[in-house]
Amino acid sequence: PATSGETKIFGKTPSADDMEFRHRVGYMSQSFSLYTELTVLQNLDLHAQLFHIPKEKIKPRIAELLTRFGLQNYKNAIAASLPLGVRQRLSLAVAVVHEPEMLILDEPTSGVDPAARDEFWELLIDLSRNKKTTIFISTHFMNEGMRCDRITLMNDGKILACDKPQSLIEEKGKTTLEETFIAYMQEANAEHPNAPASKIKTAINKNENQRTAPSLTQTTRRIMAYTMRETKEISRDRVRAAFAFLGTVILMLVFGFGISFDVEKLTFSVLDLDKTPQSRLYIQALEGSRYFTEKPPLQNHADMEHRLKSGKITLAIEIPPNFGKDLMQRKPTQISVWIDGAMPFRAETASGFMQGLHQEFLQRLYKEYYGQKAPPPPVSIEPRFRYNQDFKSVTAIVPSVIGLMLLFIPAILSALSVVREKELGSITNLYVTPVSRLEFLLGKQIPYIVIGMVNFLLLCLASWLIFGVPVKGSFIALTLGALFYVGCSTAMGLFFSAFTKTQIAALYVTAIMTMLPAINFSGLMQPVSTLEGIGAFIGEIYPTAHFIRITQGALAKDLDLASLWPSIMILLISWPIILGISVLSLRKQER
Repeated sequence: PATSGETKIFGKTPSADDMEFRHRVGYMSQSFSLYTELTVLQNLDLHAQLFHIPKEKIKPRIAELLTRFGLQNYKNAIAASLPLGVRQRLSLAVAVVHEPEMLILDEPTSGVDPAARDEFWELLIDLSRNKKTTIFISTHFMNEGMRCDRITLMNDGKILACDKPQSLIEEKGKTTLEETFIAYMQEANAEHPNAPASKIKTAINKNENQRTAPSLTQTTRRIMAYTMRETKEISRDRVRAAFAFLGTVILMLVFGFGISFDVEKLTFSVLDLDKTPQSRLYIQALEGSRYFTEKPPLQNHADMEHRLKSGKITLAIEIPPNFGKDLMQRKPTQISVWIDGAMPFRAETASGFMQGLHQEFLQRLYKEYYGQKAPPPPVSIEPRFRYNQDFKSVTAIVPSVIGLMLLFIPAILSALSVVREKELGSITNLYVTPVSRLEFLLGKQIPYIVIGMVNFLLLCLASWLIFGVPVKGSFIALTLGALFYVGCSTAMGLFFSAFTKTQIAALYVTAIMTMLPAINFSGLMQPVSTLEGIGAFIGEIYPTAHFIRITQGALAKDLDLASLWPSIMILLISWPIILGISVLSLRKQER
C-alpha cells in the first residue's frame, strides 16, 4: 500500500481487482515474465484469450503483431530460446495484444544492445504516433528520455521536475539532458535535502468507450486458456508428467506391499525337555499352521536367550520334563512361551495364536486318547467377521492408501504450479491481465483434477489386479467421491501456494499439512469416533476422513450410493469452501 499520495488513471484510482482497468492498460516488466515453455505464437494466443478478444479476431490480430514486431520467423520458437532483443519485442507484442489505451513499460530496454534498442523505440514511436497509445516508460538512458514528449526527473523516489525535455534543458541553461538531470539532483540535495516531493498531478480524461463486464463465455475462455497453458507445461516436462501420472501407483505399491498388519510365518524354536510322543504332537501342531515357521531346536536356555536377542526367532517354546506323563494323567502342567515383545502388536497377536493352537491341541488330544472333548470354559465367545472374512490387512490398507495418494500427489502438483510462476516471474501475467483470482486458480486446478481422476482409475485397477481388492460396492459413489475429493486436495494445494514464495517451501508445507492430519486424524490409524478434543474436530472436518469412509464402504463393505451419500455431500461442500479460501488468500497485486 502507498504510504501517501494518490494516483488516478482514466479519472479514478486504480484497484488491483478492477478488471475493466486492466482491459485499458498494457504492461511490460523489466524482466521477461512470459511463459518460457510456450512458443511465441502460443504466448500471443494465450494473452489474446485472457483479454477475451473475440475469437474471430484473434488470428488476424496475432498475424498483424507478428508482422509489425518482426516475429514471423520466430513464431514457432520456444520463448526460452529467443535472443534478448526478440524477447523484448515479444513482450511488447503481448502487452499491446488487446490494443490498450495506455502502455506502461518498466525499463524495457535494460540489457538490450543499442541496435535492438533502436528497433524497439521505433515500435514505441509507431504505437504512440500512429496508434495513439499513451506510453509511460521508466528508463535510465538519457537518449531515450529525449525521445519522450514529456519526462519526469526523479531522485530517491522524489519528483524533481516534469516538463518537455527541451524545456527542462533550457530552464537550467544546459546543453544536454544528462547535465540537466545532474543539476536538478545537486540542487535538491544541497538546498533541500529533506524537502517533500513536488506534487505534480496528471490526469487523463476518462475514455468515453467503456468496456462491458466480461460474460460467462469470456470467463470460461480465460479459465480454459490457463488450463491449456498448464496442460502444455505438464506435457513438455516428462519427469513432472511421469510423477503426476505414475507417482500414486508407485507409492501405492510401496505402501501396499511394504505396510502389512498380517502376522504370519512367525519363527519359533522349541526347547523340548520331555521328548515324548505328546511333546512331539504339540510341536507338529505348530508346524502345520501358516502362522508359524519352525527353526532348529534350542539346545539350552542360553541358546534361547541368544536367538531371541538377535531376532533369529520370534517365539521360544519350552516343554518341561514329564509333560506327556502329566498330560496323560490329567495332572496340571505348564508350557513356557517366550515372545519377542519389541513390536507390541505383533507380540500380542502371536500370543493369541498360541492360545488358540494350544486349545486346539488339547481338544484333539482328549478326543484321541479319551474319546471325549476337553472340558469347555464357563463362557465361550465365537467371533464372526462381517467384512474382510479372510482377516487380511491389505483389504484395510488399500482403501486408505487410495485416500492418501489422491491427497498427497494432486495437492503438491497444484501447489507447485502456482509457486513456480512466482519464482519464474510469470505470475506478473496474473497481475496485469483481466483475469480474476478465481479464474486463475480454476484454470490451474482443472488439469490436476483430470490427472487426479486418471490416477484414481489407475489406483482402482492396481487395487483389483495386484492386491485382489475389487470394488464391491457402488462404483458411481466411489467415482463421485473421488472427483470431489480431488477437488478438495488440489484446492488445498492452491491454498498453501498462496502464501509460499518458493517451490521448496510449498513442497514442505503441503506435504506436512496434508499427510500429518490425514494419517493421525482421518481413521487410518484409529477410528475417528475414538478421537477426542481437537483430534475429533479435525477428523470430522478433514476431507480425507470422509473419503476413506467412501473407499472402505465401496471396496470392503459393499455399500451402495445411498449409504455413502452423506460423505459424498460433505466433500462436495468442502471443495468450494477450500477453493474460496484459496482465492481470498491469493493476492491480485504483488507486494
